[in-house]
Amino acid sequence: MKVLLVEDDASLREGMSDIISEQAEVRALGLVDSALTVLRQERFELILTDLRISGGGQGGRSIVEMARRRLQPVALVSAAAEEEFQRALHPWEPDAVLIKPFQLEDMTALVERFLALRQELDQQATKRPPDDAGWTQEAPGVQVLRPSGASAEQGLMWIRLQPGTSYAWTHHRGRAGVLVVEGDLEVDGARQPAPHYLFLSTSPPPETRTEKGCLAVSLALKG
Repeated sequence: MKVLLVEDDASLREGMSDIISEQAEVRALGLVDSALTVLRQERFELILTDLRISGGGQGGRSIVEMARRRLQPVALVSAAAEEEFQRALHPWEPDAVLIKPFQLEDMTALVERFLALRQELDQQATKRPPDDAGWTQEAPGVQVLRPSGASAEQGLMWIRLQPGTSYAWTHHRGRAGVLVVEGDLEVDGARQPAPHYLFLSTSPPPETRTEKGCLAVSLALKG
């Protein structure tokens, strides 16, 4: 599990990094340009960024925008008022907000929410769904399986795409993680073979395509 922390206050960055490192591997950076470079090369279970950051781009807005475009979860850690960061980030939205000053317990709980989502998806991926029973045709070449019981309350869903199928993830009404278990998925022109983790926010759902076919499992973010 990996977390990217972007904070230009060196002492705060070091302190936050030390705490988060007890939960996950941490990349801690103090400049926007450095963070954008890393985001182009790596994927993270969570990105934590301040709004007012020096070192290129438009501060934290650049980080949030990059995270949204690459379908990675991003949380804003900032002393800015809600109206200020909403205005600065529009039309992009963070997936969570932690207002400075904050309690350490609040930060660790926020990080745990996103790590737990990925961990649960990894566990669900080991439980292959039935080949035929329960699947419904949602669109040409697209089948979905919504388990009953506790799994339904979790927002658990399996998606199966036939080779050559294009699909917009319109069934998600909130934030959710998606794990590609088999095949491949092309997002924004980039082909991602399994296993591949992506995060769907409240922004318009992405258009995706699969060349070889795809089996994926999705789960709603708790809280």
